[in-house]
Amino acid sequence: MVASFTLGLIMMAGCNNVQTYCAAQVFFWVGYLGIDFSLTILVADTTALRSRALMIGFTSSPWLVTTWCTGPAAARILKTIGFRCGFGVFAIVMPVASAPLLILLWRLQAEANRRGLVPAKQSHGTLRQTLIHYAKEFDVAGLLILTTGLSLFLLSFSIYSYQAAGFASPLIICFIVFGVALVVAFVLYEKFVAPTKFIPFELLEDRTVFFTFVMAACLYTGWYIWDSYFYSLNIVLFDQSITAATYIGNIYTLGSCFTALVVGAMLRYYGKIKYYALFFGAPMTMLGVACMIAFRQPNVNIGYIVMCQLFIAVGGGTLVIAEQMTVMAVSSQQNVPAVLAIEGMVISITSSVGSAIAAAMWTGIFPKRLRQNLPATAQKDFTEIYGSLVVQSSYAVGTPERDAINLSYAQTQRVMLITATCFYVVMIGATAFWRNIDVKNMKQRRLGLF
Repeated sequence: MVASFTLGLIMMAGCNNVQTYCAAQVFFWVGYLGIDFSLTILVADTTALRSRALMIGFTSSPWLVTTWCTGPAAARILKTIGFRCGFGVFAIVMPVASAPLLILLWRLQAEANRRGLVPAKQSHGTLRQTLIHYAKEFDVAGLLILTTGLSLFLLSFSIYSYQAAGFASPLIICFIVFGVALVVAFVLYEKFVAPTKFIPFELLEDRTVFFTFVMAACLYTGWYIWDSYFYSLNIVLFDQSITAATYIGNIYTLGSCFTALVVGAMLRYYGKIKYYALFFGAPMTMLGVACMIAFRQPNVNIGYIVMCQLFIAVGGGTLVIAEQMTVMAVSSQQNVPAVLAIEGMVISITSSVGSAIAAAMWTGIFPKRLRQNLPATAQKDFTEIYGSLVVQSSYAVGTPERDAINLSYAQTQRVMLITATCFYVVMIGATAFWRNIDVKNMKQRRLGLF
């Protein structure tokens, strides 16, 4: 994962076209997400259940510092050595910073091999036979079916507004039909055909696991619906500077990381996860988003938006810890990587769904509202205004053009926030179906060597 992450940075430093940059992004995010997942598994394997939430919160605590550093560091790099050298610097920093942990893991692996605790690797025959073996083990066929189906389905929401007939366009209809059909085919393939199942269905039969995934799906779908255009909203509707808009957007990161540490510490002494999620995390998240229906309007003080972000931060920090701890608590230690991997897949898919819904709403509602609200003198500039955040924010506050743009933002955001709030209603209902697990008094066998 470190190698993939570093390779992505090197490719970004040296790329000269968008194709290379896209490939670099693949390597970068595979490495980034793989490191994050691996650290979670490492914490799960080496800590007692009652302390696990605190340690997971601890792994995210560097965000409390780096959130404030990244903006100034990026600005300084761009003004001095340039973006290529900036990527190159971190291509060196990342392996060096990872080296102590990697060396420790290698030493432990060598010690485990010396003691005979790790089964010897078995040969799978020729290169062709080995490739076929791992293709089955990693369920490559199932993943290709799923990713193709999701790509077609989600892409339809992003491009429908560019078709003359919208959702009635034959292209969009084909994308939706074939996308849904392939997702259904994936489920059937996994259930009845796959030699190695990517989704262990027996784990989903547990009520708590299933409804945790439902809760996570609603949480992240709603999040990406209301948050996708939050930065633009701060710049235009609330007339914030780039720095201020960035800091407001980072409230969630800071607040949720701090909350995760607090909730993790509290779970050591009062370990009933459901109560934290059902009576605090979920209601606070929903309160913050629902309040923004009234506050994301012209002439509203930005302080109300900050307040809502704080509500969402403490609620979201609680829910992120709760969702991971819940599935780990009800699973055997051997199944922890599987349930966390499925949870990650659910989050990734529903985040994409939320982004697709947000894009569909934005491209379907905002331009119509903007066309209706702009004064006649600005109609000729409609395309430039709609397509550029710089142009939108260039009109002085109080001018008819800026008022029309701000009103269009508010009208579009209102629909997006109401939709997100509806998802959060389902999220609270799903949380209510969890079993009342007490991680303080549960015992779970750890796999740590020493």
